Amino acid sequence: MEFKDYYEALGVKPEATDAEIKAAYRKLARKYHPDKNKEPGAEDKFKAINEANEALKDPEKRRAYDQLRAGGYRQGEQFRPPPGFGQGGGSYDFGDMGGRGGGDFSDFFESLFGGGSRGRGQQQSQARRGRDIQAKIETDLQTAFNGGKTRVVLNDASGSERVLEVKIPAGITPGQTIRLGGQGHAGMGGGPSGDLLLEIGIRDDARFRLEGRTVTHTLPITPWEAALGATVPVPTLGGHVDLRIPAGSQSGRKLRLKGRGLPGSEPGDQIVVLEIRVPVPETHEEQAAYAEFKDAFAAFDPRQG
Repeated sequence: MEFKDYYEALGVKPEATDAEIKAAYRKLARKYHPDKNKEPGAEDKFKAINEANEALKDPEKRRAYDQLRAGGYRQGEQFRPPPGFGQGGGSYDFGDMGGRGGGDFSDFFESLFGGGSRGRGQQQSQARRGRDIQAKIETDLQTAFNGGKTRVVLNDASGSERVLEVKIPAGITPGQTIRLGGQGHAGMGGGPSGDLLLEIGIRDDARFRLEGRTVTHTLPITPWEAALGATVPVPTLGGHVDLRIPAGSQSGRKLRLKGRGLPGSEPGDQIVVLEIRVPVPETHEEQAAYAEFKDAFAAFDPRQG
């Protein structure tokens, strides 16, 4: 197998700091990312950059690699592992360092850090599906009710930015996931890209509180509407509807609007909570009206019992 000079792959000196290595990796990964660079050889270059970063970003891997490189090996030279190599024997201790097998990296990397997990006949160019991306997005309650579209901005490891327009199905609830096929990490060796999994959150709404598919709205009413009964307009996610207030209603009474919550195979309801608002008397006539009301209900004691 060929020796890999990981410092040369990233264009940094062997004495480079961790910060310098990270900066070099981000710059090169952004340049050669398969989603942005379609030139021949760009994917191989991207894989080599990732492999070098994987080896040098971890202090233990880097220390072991530097020990080996000090033996005079150079990029492209034929590399013959010393006795006991890769198993913690001899001067080179690479035993079980958490390497990743399965075709992402070269035989050289696997022999150092992967404990020889790849078979000799397995090819580096083996097709491998890209990893899925998981993210969270928020939408407003009205869009969750009607359905619609929202924009999602993704920043990948290389720093490149993607803007996607995501369709929000009507009736979606918090915690549900939207899957966008092929919008995850790029595959390796010609393999398919992974998927993008978006977990939905719904922002707080000034008018409604959401619980499952049920929405709750607090409706202010006047004392005379509560006492005498009335028909008043009430907002719902589908528009205003007329609601009958039964005579003698009290604050906190709950009225149900069937099927006026989030849509679904079993649509949710809307719960309307009544809240009596008492006007403040500001004129002599208004104060006199309250005095007459007091006299008319002199026997009423709200604290009795």
